[in-house]
Parts: sequence; structure tokens; C-alpha cells
Amino acid sequence: MSEELNPFKIAQQQLKSACDLLGYDQSIYEALAEPERFIEVNLTIKMDDGSIRSFKGFRSQYNSARGPVKGGIRWHPDESADLVKALSAWMTWKTAIVNIPLGGAKGGIVCNPKNLSLTEKERLARAWTRKLADFLGPRIDIPAPDVYTDGQIMSWIMDEYESILRQKAPSMITGKPLIIGGSEGRNTATATGGIFTIEEAAKELDLELKDATVAIQGYGNAGSFAAILLKEWHDCKIIAVSDSKGGVFNKNGLDPKKVLEHKKKTTTVVGADGTSKISNEELLELECDILIPAALENVITETNAPNIKAKIICELANGPTTPSADEILFNNNILVIPDFLANAGGVTVSYFEMIQGYYLDFWSIDKVNKRLSVIMKDAYHAMRKKAKEYNVNNRIAAYALAVERVVEAMKMRGWL
Repeated sequence: MSEELNPFKIAQQQLKSACDLLGYDQSIYEALAEPERFIEVNLTIKMDDGSIRSFKGFRSQYNSARGPVKGGIRWHPDESADLVKALSAWMTWKTAIVNIPLGGAKGGIVCNPKNLSLTEKERLARAWTRKLADFLGPRIDIPAPDVYTDGQIMSWIMDEYESILRQKAPSMITGKPLIIGGSEGRNTATATGGIFTIEEAAKELDLELKDATVAIQGYGNAGSFAAILLKEWHDCKIIAVSDSKGGVFNKNGLDPKKVLEHKKKTTTVVGADGTSKISNEELLELECDILIPAALENVITETNAPNIKAKIICELANGPTTPSADEILFNNNILVIPDFLANAGGVTVSYFEMIQGYYLDFWSIDKVNKRLSVIMKDAYHAMRKKAKEYNVNNRIAAYALAVERVVEAMKMRGWL
């Protein structure tokens, strides 16, 4: 992988830009440029056919100055140490930008869960928990779902952890089903949080959201909920959506719920009624008001950035834009809501889930969304204030604000 596309190198490059902007010396950059702790484990489980297989697992605990670390667990065949480290760094800045008292972490297992049975997934989840139990807990490190993991896997992890501790620990993990201590609004939180930032960006640009055109790359949890909620709340016109197999387009607007039903039946949005086929690459360059990358990293590069015509880019995916593309978008006056703010709704509602678990006091969806709205909108305006103060793009401004908060916490603890 080239350095331009290596996610951890990108994370370090973005951190360096923030440190330089804030006037920090090299020692502070170096104190922040690597995880506090990186754990690699070998997980050996018995498969359903009686054979034995080993899987590589990771946990990166990036920075705990502001509180216990928090971050998802990804199960993906292309999982790597560098990607997990980068995502744990972004989680650190994400919790800091929304000003919740947590640090950043991330975990992963190199596997293809599509090729595992339910019982094999359970054995793998429990094996990961046994290996890492000493490094997990509501006051240490709180995992959550991420790529190809879900509430069922979180439930197995919590159950295994509680079996080891011989006590209940509902706040040791988030993204759980409601029946065992999950939070209302958690499934839609990433999309909901992103929409709250879009609302503020639209006000800033005097963009009327009713009939605003929207293109969404990635129609998983975040992308599909963003499409549905933008349509329901603001009557936006969703003109294109896509998944790994391709995209669909209708200039007059799609019905996001019908497209989702089609995807559930066929595993892809391609072929949905009343649409024409479009590639993922074409979707990014469509004439639209709002572009939402909600799939994988490094999809907006210096090659296609000059061709992007959206007024607002809301990054629900992690790391969809390369540093060189960022500068092009900034120079073209495209308002980018960077990933670690745009998709921070997930970790914020996970934080709410932790609070509810501590007190065994569970909130309504209205209370969850009301509190989420305040946090996301405050963070958006703090980022924009910093961007205007330094005349830099939003990502560098958000980094500067987040890094400033982490460094302040480290200094108060005597770490720096």
C-alpha cells in the first residue's frame, strides 16, 4: 500500500498538520503519533466440521487522557494493524471533537464472517474476549459494533466478559440489543448525528433542504438510514445510492425505503424499480447538493476531487478523503464535514448507552435525539469557528480542536 493510501500514515499526517497549526513542538506530536497500547492476539477455535483454525486479532488503545477508551470491533478479511491504529486515532479525535469524556480505541479480527456459521462466530467472539478481558471494561476500554459485527456479537462478548468477572457489567460494551441494556436510537445514531451537522451546514450556505439533491455512496446501516431520515425529516431528493456491487440513479428522486427493501431481497441496490444503473465512481461526481460517502476509505482522491460538484460532503464513512483531495475540495469551496465529526453520532449515543447502563435508567428516543442534536451542533460550530480563525479546511480545524483538548488533558495529568 502506498503511503498516500496507508490509513495510519494519513492519520499521522493529519495529526502533524494540526500540531503545526497549534504551534506544538515535535515532542508533543510524537507523544500523540502512536497508540498507548497495541495488542495483537492469535485466536484458535474449533470449526463446525471439527477442524481447527487460527485468526489474527487486534486491539489498539490510542489515548486515554480524557477517559476510558472506546471504539468498534471490525471483522473483515482485509483488516490490518495499520487500519486499526488509524481508526483508533480517529476515535480519539472523534470523542474529543464532540467533547465526551472518552478516549479512542479500535479492534479487529482478520476473517470473512460471511463464511462463518453462527456458532463459529460465537466461538470467535468469545475467544477474542478471553484473550483481551484484562484490557477491557467500563473504566478501561468499551468496544462496540463496526464493520461486519452487530448486536448479537456484542451480546456474546458481554456474556463472556461477565462470566470471567462473575458480575454484571452492562456498560462494558455498547451497541447491544435493547433487551439487555442497549440504547434507543443506537442503530440510527451515525446517520442521525450526521444529519444534525448537515442541517447546520445548510443554514450556513443558505441551502434549503427541501428538495435538496443527495447522492449516497454506501447503502449499509449509516447510508440507508441517512437517506430515509433526510427524506422523512426534510423531504430531500435522494437521486443516487450505491453499494459494493454498483449504484442506482433517478434524477427525480428514489424512494429510499423501497430501495432498501430491494437490497434486502437481492443483496444489492442495483436493479431497484424506476432506476438506472450508475457506478460508484460516477456517483461521486454527480451534480448534487449533498454528497455522503458512507462506504470505504480513500474513495475521494486527487484524481476525482476536481470533478466533485456537491456543495456539502458529509463523511459518514471513515477516511473517505485523502489529504491531497482535501485541499482541492477546500480550494473549490466545497464544505466538507469530516468523518470524525460527521459520524460521531454513533460513539455519542454509545456514550449515552454507557450512562444508561451505569444507572439502569433508560431513555426515550426523543431524549436521545435531543441530547445528540445539542452535542453534534455545538461541535459543528466549534469546528467552523476554528476553521475561520486559522483559514484552514474543516478537517484540520476539527483536528486542531480535538488535539488541543487531548493535549490539555495530558498536561493536566502531568503526561506532558
